[in-house]
Parts: sequence; structure tokens; C-alpha cells
Amino acid sequence: MFPQSRARRLRARPNIRDLVRETELSVHDLVYPIFVNENLSSPREIGSMPGVLSLPISRAGEEARCAENLGIPAVLLFGVPSKKDPRGTPADDPDGVVQRAIREMKRASDITIITDLCLCEYTDHGHCGIINKDDVDNDATLQRYAEVAVSQARAGADMIAPSGMMDGQVAAIRDGLDQAGFESIPIMSYAAKYASSFYGPFRDAAESTPQHGDRRSHQMDPGNAREAFREMSLDLEEGADILMVKPALPYLDIVRRARDKFNVPIAAYQVSGEYSMIKAAAANGWIDHDGAMMESLRSIKRAGAEIIITYFAKEAARMVSS
Repeated sequence: MFPQSRARRLRARPNIRDLVRETELSVHDLVYPIFVNENLSSPREIGSMPGVLSLPISRAGEEARCAENLGIPAVLLFGVPSKKDPRGTPADDPDGVVQRAIREMKRASDITIITDLCLCEYTDHGHCGIINKDDVDNDATLQRYAEVAVSQARAGADMIAPSGMMDGQVAAIRDGLDQAGFESIPIMSYAAKYASSFYGPFRDAAESTPQHGDRRSHQMDPGNAREAFREMSLDLEEGADILMVKPALPYLDIVRRARDKFNVPIAAYQVSGEYSMIKAAAANGWIDHDGAMMESLRSIKRAGAEIIITYFAKEAARMVSS
């Protein structure tokens, strides 16, 4: 009891604080999202995501090499095609934007390439699958997901990350990959992906805003927690190797409970809105940029995520490696 016991003794000096810190962020925890846009001939900053660029295919390798040189172990690749149609056929084109970007990255670096797998960037209606009577046809979409996964794997993807939240998507993708001879390609499932208000800037970057309706028929209701663990359990049964929670900060309780419940790696996606609100507040002088960035990332790690997907990856890598 006080005064014999004083918790401040371990906080009084910087070296002691560093020595007893319980959670430390490492560059090896980070995954860097990259946008490649087939319509661009030069990099373009995403207006709602300060510091984040949408890249032409020709710059994909250079960006992957930059991330690799910072020690970042993996990138998460998103593609924006020049043409779209109702079935999202550019998504599995052998010469599609993601497939070409993968080959550029492979020529320039040895970084691990994780490919996001959905159809929303490739469909002219902006939804995550095949539309039937103004709704996403779950079962018709599964075959398309399998076809896209195989195409990405053939191009050289090291890991597939399905984000559409269709029932049975992991099983369909696993079967497709296995039948095509890609049994060793792991799946990182967006297992608990919420219908969040924090996705707005991403939709600007990916040009994937729905032309009608919304995605609440397949993305999870923000009020639900038990449902998240049902989704995760089903994905594991279907063959998922890594489970993701998205977004991160509003759902740290889900990250923590997932880490306690499942004996597989847990990923968390610090999404565009989380990134942009820190950038905007810092630009207005309301918060300290680096402090808020690191605090938010450490909170995700502390909650139990081994993998943190974040647009801060390059900035954070420089800080933790210095």
C-alpha cells in the first residue's frame, strides 16, 4: 500500500518506461495497402486520404520496393480497372490491373503480395457480386470469386483476402485454388467486416461507391458481436488461415475476443476513415500526428492483432525502426 507501493516508480524515467512497456509495435506487424489504377499515367493523391497515392501500374513495383526497403513484410493490393461491367469480368482478366501490378511488384521486390478479392471495384453497379433483382446473388457470386482467386494466384499473388462477405466465399475460393494447384496459397478472410461509416475515403480511392442501395445485406451490423464469432467460426471451417476484423478501432472488443477464442493469426484493418480523421485533426493542429498514429496502432496490437493493415505503414515503419 501507499507509500511503500508507488506505481509511478516505473513511469518516472524514460529508460524504465521503455523497459517495462507491455506492448511494442514492430514493423513486422504492418501491411501496407496499395491502390493501382489502370486509368492513370502518373501518381495521384487521394483527396480524402492525405499522403496516400493512387498509382499507375508502372509504379506498382517501385512502391512495393519502397515498402520492402522500410522492412514492411507485405502489401495489400487493390485495383481499379479502366472498364467495368455487371459481372466484374476485368477482375479475373489475366491482363487485368491487379494481375499486371502483381507482375510489376514481383519483378521489383520480394515483398509478400496479398490481393483483396471482391467485385465492387470491377462492377458498373459498384456492388460486391452479381446483381439479381436489385440484390446481390450470393451463390452466383461464389463462382466469380473462385475464378478471380485463381487468376490472382496465377499472376503471382502470395495470399488471397476475400472481402465480399458472401456466405460460403472461403470454401468456394479454397476449392477453386486447390483444384487449380494452388493448395499452398493461404486465405486471409475479411471474416468480421462491418457496414461501417469509416469506409468513405476508400470508396473514393477504389471508385467503388454503390450506384444504388448499400451493402448492409452482407456486411455486418455494427451493433452485433456474437454474429462476428459465428462468421469467424464458419470461415475457419471453410478453410480460412487468418481472420480479419474490419474496421479496427471501433471494434477492438471484437479483436480482443477473437484473439482469445481462435488459435489462428488475427488481422485488423485500420481503415481509410480512421486514417483520415487522424490526418485531418493533425492538419488542424488539434492533435499530435505522430503520437495519435502510434497510439492508435499500439491499441490495435494491444487488443491482440498480430497483423495490422494500415495506411500509416510507411510512416510507422520509419518511426519504429529509427
